[in-house]
Amino acid sequence: MGVPKFYRWISERYPCLSEVVKEFQLPEFDNLYLDMNGIIHVCSHPDDENPHFRITEEKIFNDVCHYIDFLFRMIKPKKVFFMAVDGVAPRAKMNQQR
Repeated sequence: MGVPKFYRWISERYPCLSEVVKEFQLPEFDNLYLDMNGIIHVCSHPDDENPHFRITEEKIFNDVCHYIDFLFRMIKPKKVFFMAVDGVAPRAKMNQQR
């Protein structure tokens, strides 16, 4: 669901959060926190334009694992690696998103 205007507020307060860096110039990170809902959605709906597109659960699982592995190897967190997954959305939100 997100917090309205949060990204704008945090990026104005901490401008270095939005910097583009090259892979070989990444700073060191202590922590990596992943919102798994976004990752799962992208891996399970790679072609939103095609309503007839089908994908297997095995393919989704493999794509999610490969993407997490890619992020972990690139960021290399020193202390914490945290993955958060929400549950199913409440019925009211499902109706709102239709």
